This record gives sequence, C-alpha cells and structure tokens, in this order.
Amino acid sequence: MRLAQTQAVLRFASGERIKGRLQVISVTGGLLWLDTPLDLGSRANVMFLMDAGAVSGTAEMLKPLSGTQQAFRFVEIGKTERSRLEKTIESSTHRQWQDHQSIVRERAW
Repeated sequence: MRLAQTQAVLRFASGERIKGRLQVISVTGGLLWLDTPLDLGSRANVMFLMDAGAVSGTAEMLKPLSGTQQAFRFVEIGKTERSRLEKTIESSTHRQWQDHQSIVRERAW
C-alpha cells in the first residue's frame, strides 16, 4: 500500500532514534524514506500510526534502493499490530477499488 506522509520512528537497541517516512507498507515489510540509508541487516523497532491505530514491530533493514529509500522486513510483529496493518491495507484497497469503479462509470465512452 502506498502512503502519503506517514511519519515513522526507528528505535535502536542503543537508544538512538531516527525519524523517517513510510512510502510503502505491507504486512511483511515496507519502504522508508530516510535522510541516510542504514546498514544492511541492522534491526530497529519501527513505529508508525495507521488509520486502525499504532503499529510497532521489529524490522530488519534490507538493501537501500537509493540514498534516501530503505527497504525493510518485519522480523517480529505482534498480533494486534498485524491486525491493525491488515485492516488499514484492506480499507485502502477497498477505497481504491471504489474510486476506480467511479471513474469507469463516469468515463465518457
């Protein structure tokens, strides 16, 4: 699911915190916008707010796609957080489908 301006915070075991923005999210991971990429394999607790509530889970950083885009995968996420993520994604998908149907109906053939 593509996101607009969803803020995210990454908290490391050392106590360091880094702010970023979610660009894409799924139940298995996502894509972050960061000022600088993080080390491949580094782990942090990633936290962000979705329509269905707060989500927090342990993420492993994957290979950066650019100097500002960092992919990650969830290595641990609680049932409640996963459910919130699934609900938000489902709701977004449903809205996009409705928008698409509206455009098709209103299109001049």
